[in-house]
Amino acid sequence: MRGDGDGWSIGPDGTRHWGKHGAAGLLLRAPDSDGSPLVLLQHRAAWSHQGGTWALPGGARDSHESTTHAAVREAHEEAGIAEDAVRVRGEIVTMHAESGWTYTTVVADAAHPLSTVANGESTELRWVREADVDSLPLHPGFGSSWPELRTAPVPAETEDLQAGAPHTVVLEDGGFGWLSGSSHQGSEQSGSDQNLSEASSTQS
Repeated sequence: MRGDGDGWSIGPDGTRHWGKHGAAGLLLRAPDSDGSPLVLLQHRAAWSHQGGTWALPGGARDSHESTTHAAVREAHEEAGIAEDAVRVRGEIVTMHAESGWTYTTVVADAAHPLSTVANGESTELRWVREADVDSLPLHPGFGSSWPELRTAPVPAETEDLQAGAPHTVVLEDGGFGWLSGSSHQGSEQSGSDQNLSEASSTQS
C-alpha cells in the first residue's frame, strides 16, 4: 500500500530510523562538460530530520516496493527526476541498524545534469562536482557512507566495453568507478578544434 512505510522504526535501545520497512535513496551522477562526475544533492529543509545538511533524495520504502523502486520514486517526488531519465547501475546497503532497519543507496546515472524541481523537503537541489561533495555539511548518515560510494577514475582502455558517454561502473571489489570515456573527451576536443577552425575562417 502506498505510504505504508511512513513512520519510525524503533530499535531495542529506542533509536529511531525513518521508514517502517527501511529506506532508500538515489545517488544520481551525470557528466560535467569535461566528463567528470557530478552528483545530485539535496539541501534538507530546516524542519526535517538533520535539517540544513546535504544528502541524497530518498525516504521510506513501502512494503510492496523494491529498494530501487523506492529510491527512484523518492527522487521523482523530491527532485522531479523522471524514472525514464535514469539508468540504475547498482545498489548497496549503507546502513544497518540493530532493529533490522536498513538504508539502501541506489546508484544510477543520467546522460546529462537534469533539471530539478524541489518539494517542501528541500531548501535547494544542486549538481555538485564529486570532488567537492566533502566540502559541504553532509547528513551524518550520508557522510559516513560517502567514502564507499564515491568513484575512482577508470581509464576507458581498461574496460571491456565501448567508451560511450561517461558513466558509473561497479568494480570487482564492490566499489564504484567513473568511466570518463575517451570518445567523449575526443569528441569534446574535436568540437573545440572545429570551433577554433571556424573562428579562424571567420576572422580571415
